[in-house]
Amino acid sequence: MARKMTTGVPQADGSTRIEPVMDVQHVADAVLHMASLPLAANVLFMTVMASGMPFVGRG
Repeated sequence: MARKMTTGVPQADGSTRIEPVMDVQHVADAVLHMASLPLAANVLFMTVMASGMPFVGRG
């Protein structure tokens, strides 16, 4: 899904830039961590994003 990001995508200012990406294994590890918690525990928020990503969200 993120392959396009490695070659450059349009930005809000009209330029095209390569964006940071990460290995999908990191997301899988986060999901596994949440699934392994006991039923008495819950993860309310977890943001997993590539290092170097400048903003959370686009708007």
